[in-house]
Amino acid sequence: MTNQTTQAEAFAALHKKGEPVILYNIWDAGSAGAVRDAGAKAIATGSAPVAMAQGFGDGQNIPMETALDNARRIVAAVDLPVTLDFEGAYAEDVLGVAANVQRALETGVVGFNFEDQIVGTSDLYAIETQEARVSAMREGCDAAGIPAFINARTDIFLKAKPETHSDAMLDEAIARAKAYADAGASGFFAPGLKDEAMIARLCESTALPVNIIALPGTPDTATLAGLGVARISHGPVPYRQMLGWLQEQAKLAFQTG
Repeated sequence: MTNQTTQAEAFAALHKKGEPVILYNIWDAGSAGAVRDAGAKAIATGSAPVAMAQGFGDGQNIPMETALDNARRIVAAVDLPVTLDFEGAYAEDVLGVAANVQRALETGVVGFNFEDQIVGTSDLYAIETQEARVSAMREGCDAAGIPAFINARTDIFLKAKPETHSDAMLDEAIARAKAYADAGASGFFAPGLKDEAMIARLCESTALPVNIIALPGTPDTATLAGLGVARISHGPVPYRQMLGWLQEQAKLAFQTG
C-alpha cells in the first residue's frame, strides 16, 4: 500500500505544463517491460490494444476481470507507476463506478483514464452526470486510501473530424474540464484535438494538466510542450504499428520459406 501511494504521488508529479510526460501505451507485461527498458518514467495501458491483444474489440468488450488480471501482471512486471485505461469503469451508476475503481486499485495501478462517452453508443454523458461519475471515482480512490490520478477524458473531439472542430466544441470541453476538476479529476484528456490554437486555449483555461494523444497530424512533442500540454500519450498507435510489422515479417517468412 505504501509503495502504491508513493508511486501514485510520483506519477502525479510527472504532469507538468510545458514539460509533458510521455506515455507510450502498452498492452501486456511483455510490452510494458520493453517500454520500461526504453526509458519510460511510467507505464500506461490502452483499452483498445489490451482488448485486441486478448481477442476482443474495444469498448469494454474485454471482461473486466480479464482486464484487471492483465493490469495485475503488468504492475508485477515493472517497478514503475502504472495507469489503467478503465474506459467507463464498467458501470453507469455511481455506486458501480466507486466499487469497480476500488477493485481496480487492488491490482496496484495508480491512475485511470475515465471517459465521458456512454460505452456502446456515440453519445456523451451529460456534464452533470459525468461530474457525478468522476466524483464517485474519486470517492472510490479515497476509500481505498490511494491518491490515484484520474485522467478525465472527453470524446468531444475524437467523435468528429479535425476539420469540423469548432469554438463551440472547445467551449463545451472547457466546461467539462471545469466540472470534472470540481469533482476531483487530476487531469483532462482531449483525444483527437490537433489544432494548436485550440490546444493552447484549452491548456490556458484549466489548472488541470492536459493530455493530448499523438495521432497522425498532431503537433510534435516540442510544439505541444510550448502550448502547455502536460501529458502526451500514444493510444493504440504502438500496437497497430507492431501488428503491421508482424504481418510484414510473416509475409516475408512465408514467401522465402
